[in-house]
Amino acid sequence: MTRRDITLLILIVVVAGLAVYTDLGIDHPAWFEALLFWQPENARSIDTHYGLDLQGGLQVLLTADVADDVPVESASMQTARQIIENRVNSLGLTEPVVQTQGDRRIIVELPGIDDPQVAVDMIRETALLEFVDAGYGWLPDGTLVATSLGAPTVSEPTIGLTATGGLGDDQAPITSIGPVTSTGTFTTGLPVYETVLTGAALRQVGLTTGEYGGYEIPFELYPEAAQVFAQYTASHVGQYLCIVLDKRVITCPSINSQIPDGRGVITLGGSSLQEAQNLTIQLQYGALPVPMRLETTNSVGPTLGEISIDRSIRAGIIGLSVVLLFMLVYYRLPGGLADIALLIYAALNLAVYRLAPVTLTLPGIAGFLLSAGMAVDANILVFERMKEELRAGRPLDRAIEAGFSRAWTSIRDSQFSTILICIVLYFFGINFGASVVKGFALTLFIGTVTNLFTAVVATRTFIRLVFHLAGDWLQSHRWLLGV
Repeated sequence: MTRRDITLLILIVVVAGLAVYTDLGIDHPAWFEALLFWQPENARSIDTHYGLDLQGGLQVLLTADVADDVPVESASMQTARQIIENRVNSLGLTEPVVQTQGDRRIIVELPGIDDPQVAVDMIRETALLEFVDAGYGWLPDGTLVATSLGAPTVSEPTIGLTATGGLGDDQAPITSIGPVTSTGTFTTGLPVYETVLTGAALRQVGLTTGEYGGYEIPFELYPEAAQVFAQYTASHVGQYLCIVLDKRVITCPSINSQIPDGRGVITLGGSSLQEAQNLTIQLQYGALPVPMRLETTNSVGPTLGEISIDRSIRAGIIGLSVVLLFMLVYYRLPGGLADIALLIYAALNLAVYRLAPVTLTLPGIAGFLLSAGMAVDANILVFERMKEELRAGRPLDRAIEAGFSRAWTSIRDSQFSTILICIVLYFFGINFGASVVKGFALTLFIGTVTNLFTAVVATRTFIRLVFHLAGDWLQSHRWLLGV
C-alpha cells in the first residue's frame, strides 16, 4: 500500500468512529460538541429531529382577516408567509412548515413545540414600534396613545411596560422594559402624537446581555432614517421622544443631545429571556402586510409517528440486510468489503442528520432508503468491470485499478445527475412550500454525496489493503473474487 492509501485508511477509520459515536445517542461531553461545532459558544445538544408526522406538534391555520368581497393580493400573502416563516424559524424550531393554501389561508406546522401559545402569539403579533414626538409633555410608561398612524383599540386588561432611562450620546440606552399589569380602553378625544419613525426604519436588530444584567436590543437605522433621526434629535433637544410599541408607551425619555449615526440600544430591565427574544423577533421581521385571523389550531399527537418510525426502521433493516446479503453472496470478498463501506455509509448519513440538523419525516426516510439502495450501484459497476478484466487474463492488481478507473465515468455521471435532480426538487419545495418534496430531496442529496466517499474511496482503500496483505493467495483463490 502507498502512503496515500494508509492516510485514507486512517481517515476512514476516524470518520467512521466519529459517526458511530455521534449516532449512539449518548450524552456527549461538552468538548466533543464544541469540537464538532468549532466554537464552544456554538455547541448544542446532538439529537435526532423528527417532523410533525413523526413526533407530533402543532398545526395552525391562519386566514386573512378581511371582508370576503375584498381581494387579497397574492404577493401580499407570499410576503406574509415569508414573515411568518422567519418568525417561527427564530423560535429555534427544526423544519417548521409554512405554506399558503388557496389565496387567503396560511398553514403553519410546528413539530415538537413545547409552548403552543408562544408560537401562536409570535405568528399573529405585529409589534408596531413607533418613535413618537411628545413635545414637552412627558407620558407615563404604559400609557395608551393615539399616533398619526392610528389609535389603540384595547378593551381588556393588557400587559403594560415600565421604563427608566434617557437619550444621551449616540450609544445611550433609549429605554428599559419591565412587565406591569395595567388596563386601558381607548376613548375619543385623545391627543394624536406625531410618529417620527417606525420599526420599518430598523436596519439591524440584535439581542445581548447588558453590562449590569438584563437584556438589551441594540439597533441600527437605515441611512435615510438615520439622517431623519439625527435632524430630529438635533432640533428637539430638551423635548421628549416616546418609544411606543403597539400604541403603548414603553418609555418617554428626554432628548439630551443629537444622535448622529442612527444607533441606539433598547434596554430590557426586568424582562425574561423569552420576552426579550419575542420582542427582538417582532421588531426584526416587522408587521404582516395582511391582517391574519387564527382560524384553527390542531395538536397532532405522536401515535402515528411512533408507528411510522417503527415500520420505517423495520423496512430499513430488512432492505439493508437484503442488499448486504446479495453483495456478499454474489460478489463474495469484494462484496463483503462493500458491505463494510455500506455500513459506514449508513452511519455517516445518520450522523449528518444529527449534526446539520436534518428533520426526519416520512418522505425524508424514503429518500434515505432510496439512497441506500443506490449506494451499491457504484460498487456493482466496479466489481463487474474487475471480473471482466480478470476473465481477460489481467493480473489482480491491474484488474482492481482498471475496475475503478474505467467505471468512474459512469459512476460520476449517474451520481451527479442525481445531485442535480435533488437540487431542482429542493428549490421546488422551497419556492412552492412543498416540504414533503424538500425533505425527500435533502436526504437523497446527502446520501448521494456520502456515497461518492464510501462507494469509491472507502471500498477502493479496503480492496487495496486486502490485496496488499493477501494478494498472492487471492491469485490462486479467484472464486473469492466472484470469478
